[in-house]
Amino acid sequence: MAKDKATAQEKIPDDIAAMSFEAALEELEDIVRELETGEGDLDTSINGYTRGVFLKRHCEAKLKEAEARIDKIVVGAGGAVGTEPLDDA
Repeated sequence: MAKDKATAQEKIPDDIAAMSFEAALEELEDIVRELETGEGDLDTSINGYTRGVFLKRHCEAKLKEAEARIDKIVVGAGGAVGTEPLDDA
């Protein structure tokens, strides 16, 4: 458990930080499939799990970035159309 907390606080590696959301998610899905088979050796599994943690964090950050950019369309008095930030609530 202590390893999970330490990994979560580490900086996302540069190669992962440069990935698109879709590429990171695809690699994360591949890692999960490999871990589910249980066929790899222990070191490979641990390394895959660790990389998966970083990929997950990167995907979450990308989703938050996208969420922050989403605007909702509003129609004001007199029919004027505009946008405003989307409320989280």
